[in-house]
Amino acid sequence: MPRFQCSSSARTGSRSVASSRALATAIVGLLTVIAPPASAQSAAATRLPERAVRREIPITNAIRRALAAGTRDSTGRPGPQYWQLRTDYVIDVSLDPTTSRLTGKARITLHNTSPDALAEIALRLDPNHFLGNAPHAAPWTPAEVTEGMEISRMTVDGRTVNLGAAAPLGDGSTGARAAAAAAAAAANAAASEPVLRNARSTRASIRLGSPIAPRSTAVLEIDWSHKLPGGAGAGHRMVQRWADTLYQPTQWFPRVAKYDDLRGWDPELYLGPSEFYNNFGSFDVNIDVPAGWIVSGTGVLQNPEQVLTTTARERLRRVTASDAILTIVGADEIGPGQATATSTTGRLVWRFHADTVNDFAWATAKKYVWQATRATIPGKGVVPIHMLFLPGRANLYARAGEISRHALEFYSALWFPYQFPQFTLQDGPSAGMEYPMVINSNQGAADHETAHQWWPMVVANNETWYGWMDEGFNQYMNVLSDADAAKTRPDLNGLGQSYGRTSGDESEAPMMWNANYGGPQRYGFTTYQKTPLMLSMLGGIVGDSAVQRAHREWAHAWMFKHPSPWDYMFFMNKALNRDLGWFWYSWLFTTESVDGRIEKVTPAGIRTAVVVAQDGMMPSPVVLEVKFAATGPALRPMKNAVMTDSVTARVTWPVDVWFSGDRRFIANLMFGARPIDSITLDPDRRFPDRKPADNRWQRAK
Repeated sequence: MPRFQCSSSARTGSRSVASSRALATAIVGLLTVIAPPASAQSAAATRLPERAVRREIPITNAIRRALAAGTRDSTGRPGPQYWQLRTDYVIDVSLDPTTSRLTGKARITLHNTSPDALAEIALRLDPNHFLGNAPHAAPWTPAEVTEGMEISRMTVDGRTVNLGAAAPLGDGSTGARAAAAAAAAAANAAASEPVLRNARSTRASIRLGSPIAPRSTAVLEIDWSHKLPGGAGAGHRMVQRWADTLYQPTQWFPRVAKYDDLRGWDPELYLGPSEFYNNFGSFDVNIDVPAGWIVSGTGVLQNPEQVLTTTARERLRRVTASDAILTIVGADEIGPGQATATSTTGRLVWRFHADTVNDFAWATAKKYVWQATRATIPGKGVVPIHMLFLPGRANLYARAGEISRHALEFYSALWFPYQFPQFTLQDGPSAGMEYPMVINSNQGAADHETAHQWWPMVVANNETWYGWMDEGFNQYMNVLSDADAAKTRPDLNGLGQSYGRTSGDESEAPMMWNANYGGPQRYGFTTYQKTPLMLSMLGGIVGDSAVQRAHREWAHAWMFKHPSPWDYMFFMNKALNRDLGWFWYSWLFTTESVDGRIEKVTPAGIRTAVVVAQDGMMPSPVVLEVKFAATGPALRPMKNAVMTDSVTARVTWPVDVWFSGDRRFIANLMFGARPIDSITLDPDRRFPDRKPADNRWQRAK
């Protein structure tokens, strides 16, 4: 409002007073017109709910289009028109330890199973993350600045792709001026000419001269090279070698990006923390390394007779015969003729094949120890488990076989049988990472990383956007696995309630926020830790076994496909026969909590009235644990109560009691005249609460 001041002049007499009175009268009159009578204000207040409880799942444009097209379904299953691209790779790659450089050739067959004509092909050039001017998300820190992925040749269906637009300027610079010049060159290229764009980014694209027709194929050929970074980095995948004797390439080859029915070509950059969203396909990978170096990786070794010694091959044949840990190559077996076969050229080519996988990882070292054991997969049979590690780190793998075996067998029984023909643990600097059939892990994270063989390696969500659908699900199932390994019952009590300590923190993004931009403060919480809290609450509503049964059915429905969060929400609603829109909205789209409390308890004859309040925006069922005096009149039954022992009842009212918008609910306990000693709200501590201390009422003695 403007500030009114008195003038210092003589104009402070009757005209000024009259003007002030007129202004005051006008303001009072205006307020009288605007303001309703007091009775009307009171009536309006009583009509307004104390809070608005949203009960439906928000639908974005992407999922709305997919539902309309029939590629997704409101049941949460793949729609009748569901499709997904497939990419098949044939890769020849050579490692030069003297320069720590990979040099490769890739032939990629893209199967366009979509109904769309593709005018471009998006590429993932992840080694460009190590360029000095590449964007990075904190706190991930690359170990080394490199020249990124250098592409020397590219064709599409035999037509040469113009790489000129991707080349550095004449002075060798690759910064903003080079990017602007490249963009201008790409724009000026003939429309009929395939052109590589943004080649110095982790997300490049080929503008095609002619589109790839629906339900047809295209073949890309790419020659490339890049240095594997070593040194002091921070974060998964930021260090990919130890000196020049152990290499653990991750995100190492040019990949065709994901194209789906939700957003078309995946637009995301590789920033560091968030992981990947890849097509399924086959891989035939030929890895050329010095003789004497052992190689492990995704898939099955196709030429053991060319790269392994007779002794190693004989030992391998015995691996699946028992649960014993067998040594395939020992710490004292080093170099050609002992660790590997010999070679007249000083080099060996290891050939791997994998079918229907969404990535390929490998590792190689000059002095790997190779041990192996087996897992017996329910409904499938035995698969070998391989462990490759440096001799001085053997203590970190002493229990790795046992832990991995338990994980493979337990998760196979919990969800569906392990889908691949072998499993490998690889030692190296990029620890704590997962790939099809491979984990870069020792025994410390073996259970967690093994669990990734279910998601995203088979049920392949978009990890970049929705990391909670694989990392979070893993954290939940790790609780179950740990309990099974310890021969105890899993305890999910307290997890849901604990979210109340975080809810409301301004640094926390909702789980449906793009995790690629989740921020350094809460990325780990939102992506890893929050999902078990959410599923703890869901178990508190429908039962933990029901949650796991529905989750298992969802996993079966989406094997080797790409579910979205909406598919999960819709499927769980259907499988649990519950309208849980309010639940998914609160947990996934907000950072709200329940904040329940017992406000008042009033005994009156055979009835005890308990006033339960919820101060948060997330509703929940009302669950009361009522403990009675040991003696007194007989207890009357209540329809919504279960006696857990002779003096304890569990009484439940559904979440619906809050849908009118009230913040208080009167829970009438009709057990008769037996005195009640105590009442506890949310006794299993499943519902988010900032102040659990006010959840308990005790009768005064």
